[in-house]
Amino acid sequence: MNKQWVRQNTVYGICGFNDIPSRRAMGFHLMIVDEDGNQRPWPIVVVRWGKKVLGYLNKCPHSGVNLDWEHNEFLDPYGIRLMCGKHGSTFELGTGRCVDGPCKGDGLTPIALTVLDGDICIIGVRLVEDDPTGNR
Repeated sequence: MNKQWVRQNTVYGICGFNDIPSRRAMGFHLMIVDEDGNQRPWPIVVVRWGKKVLGYLNKCPHSGVNLDWEHNEFLDPYGIRLMCGKHGSTFELGTGRCVDGPCKGDGLTPIALTVLDGDICIIGVRLVEDDPTGNR
């Protein structure tokens, strides 16, 4: 079987669709397996806007810090853009493009998401999965 095909078609449920209220964002601290088989932290932010879900790497392109200044506080005061809590850069929800701040013109790294059977799922990557026995 083609490894590329497996990676593109692997789906990981991360939360229920209704676990994130509409017009809100939630962060997740996951572990990804890279192409060399190494595990590394992979913080992401998921935004729900009505029936749509959007995902980005939780890392400001300006300095690499997480966007949320407090737990799950990702949106600007108007609730319409993602915002870096450290430098105030703001990002369009639909594109991740920085529209104001030190990284203007740069953008967030998108994460491929889909909704399946009422769950928000990540696709196209390999995650470290929890082992119910406590082993990895």
